[in-house]
Amino acid sequence: MNIPDHLKYTADHEWVSIEGDVATVGITDFAQGELGDIVYVEIETEGETIQKGELFGTIEAVKTVSDLFMPVSGEVLEFNEELESEPELVNSAAYEDGWMIKIKIADMAEANELLSADAYKELIGK
Repeated sequence: MNIPDHLKYTADHEWVSIEGDVATVGITDFAQGELGDIVYVEIETEGETIQKGELFGTIEAVKTVSDLFMPVSGEVLEFNEELESEPELVNSAAYEDGWMIKIKIADMAEANELLSADAYKELIGK
């Protein structure tokens, strides 16, 4: 299982990469493995400002639909449009081409509350 040390994580299994005041967000390798084959990603919140912990979209796999939660408060700047035609990128490249949204972070202090790779590994029992 791939859990890159340079990323931050949430208890809801999102990963976060922060550059300046912009965060790129996706779901972890662990989460995509638990979901199975991803068939659809629905994110209609581009341009909206959403609070930490609120819903920003859903992800549909063959066996279930899961909610996607904001790891930090901010404005959704961009949705990875490649996922519309290739949702399986979440399975094959969760940390690269399978990213979901980019956020302009409203409160950088919230980023300090995200989990380290080690804390996330402990959370999932790895």
